[in-house]
Amino acid sequence: MSKVSQHTKGNHARKLMMFKLIFFAVLNFILSSAVLGVYINIDANEEQCFLERATTGTKMNLMFEVVEGGFLDIDVKIVGPDNKEVYRGERESSGKFTFSAHIDGVYTYCFSNRMSTLTPKVVMFSMNLIEAYKTSGTPETENADRYKLEDMVNELKSALLSVKQEQEYMQVRQKIHRAINESTNSRVVMWAVFEAFVLVAMTAGQIFYLKRFFEIRRESTYIIINQ
Repeated sequence: MSKVSQHTKGNHARKLMMFKLIFFAVLNFILSSAVLGVYINIDANEEQCFLERATTGTKMNLMFEVVEGGFLDIDVKIVGPDNKEVYRGERESSGKFTFSAHIDGVYTYCFSNRMSTLTPKVVMFSMNLIEAYKTSGTPETENADRYKLEDMVNELKSALLSVKQEQEYMQVRQKIHRAINESTNSRVVMWAVFEAFVLVAMTAGQIFYLKRFFEIRRESTYIIINQ
């Protein structure tokens, strides 16, 4: 009877631990999501860089989208603490890149608009870090269930961040398409107004011409009759 009671208590403790871990993971996700989706303005012939400190094994996920300016393109690069390039992209409109930190230190990622001489660019980006799972001690002394739960929570956090990124990516794409549609609609309206103005001007010109034509003809007929 005591063994059954201890087993029940153990299951209850594991469930409570799982609930706590999931709660803190979701709370951490909610708090970290507040910093997602940073908008920056990059002037022509300018480069802006940002720093992120990470430990070995940490997953780093960069997502970016050029929202406004020129041909909606930007140069991107990521450099590790050892000054080795982790990623480089040229004239990209959007992108997602995930990698694991190969050494401890500060990683630098830059957005460059140096290819442009006049047009500034507006870029939305987010950088998410998912720290690598670290164990303390040897497998014989560790609580296998606990670390298994922590692995599951880390996977859940990663999935939630991916969903959040996809959501922001779709929101940005929606804003871009909406801006394009509004610009197209405004041009169509302006062209329709111009066509209407030309049509009215041509109609008025034709009426004036016909009126003058009949007036001249009537005057000529009157002169001939008098003669």
